[in-house]
Amino acid sequence: MKKLDKDTIEKKLLHFPDWDYYEDALHAEFEFDNFKDCFSAMSRIAFECEALNHHPDWTNVYNVLTISLSTHSAKGVTEKDFQLAEAIEAIVEVQE
Repeated sequence: MKKLDKDTIEKKLLHFPDWDYYEDALHAEFEFDNFKDCFSAMSRIAFECEALNHHPDWTNVYNVLTISLSTHSAKGVTEKDFQLAEAIEAIVEVQE
């Protein structure tokens, strides 16, 4: 996968208002009603990650999920990161 340039990333982010771009990665933080709902979303996201063979850097503290997406082999953001961000958005939207 080819690393996307900053202008392309910023244009694509217009469709992803929950996400920011810095430090060569896409970043988002999602807050849920409780730990169970957060963990449930993480489990669903994990299946998408496996299907795309692309895995995020993420942390979970109680009801907050923090995610960073980048393609390590490209040393930055690629289309694959936006594909995963789109899948994550769909999962999180269902949870709300």
